[in-house]
Amino acid sequence: MSGHSKWSQIKHKKALTDAKKGKVFSKLARLISVAARERGGDPAKNPALRMMIDRARSLNMPRDNIERAIARGTGKLEGVKFEEFILEAYGPSGSALIIEGTTDNKNRTISEIKHLLSQHEGKLASPGSVLWLFTRQGIIEAEQGGLTKENMESTAIDAGAQDLKWLDEQTLEIYTQPEDLEKTKKALEDKKIKLNEASLSWQPKNEVALNEHDKERLTKLFEALDEHDDVNEIYSNTQ
Repeated sequence: MSGHSKWSQIKHKKALTDAKKGKVFSKLARLISVAARERGGDPAKNPALRMMIDRARSLNMPRDNIERAIARGTGKLEGVKFEEFILEAYGPSGSALIIEGTTDNKNRTISEIKHLLSQHEGKLASPGSVLWLFTRQGIIEAEQGGLTKENMESTAIDAGAQDLKWLDEQTLEIYTQPEDLEKTKKALEDKKIKLNEASLSWQPKNEVALNEHDKERLTKLFEALDEHDDVNEIYSNTQ
């Protein structure tokens, strides 16, 4: 899946390989089903569903897969009922983690994630002890195209951007208030700006530095968590 950190950029590249696509599509199908169950199967009236569908299409998820996931969510197809979860945890050297996912058995999933954390010098945290270290934000990744950087930035600000960050010479990361994500996304699309992705994210209020040994341990923990079928996103407060 994809988030917005150095680690998530690595995950995004991994997710695009053929070996990863099946797992990524499975995770996206769950998210689409949950969104459809909660607010209906019409993406025009359900921004969360529309966002998930856009994300699935950006990764070339087959249309049939998307439609089946919506049908399961709205009860038109039989299927397992999934629910979303969010867990707070500590990784090596006390690094703060937020783990998001979907599951059909929350107790089983929590037990399995707890075991993965313990194998990599991590542990679950009590609710609220980690979340306050992060801010919920909307994030849009946009391509500069034929605009100058100045014009690109002013267009993003006019569309509702709260903050901006250039990832490279052509890619601008746009931060919004969570409730403004869909409005900003549409405003940019109306300006014919190409968007790679739009999603809600947890951004650390302050990043902490790890030594190389701890970075390696944290990377192994991320890889183990990302391999778990129920885990969709992992956020950390590390640089």
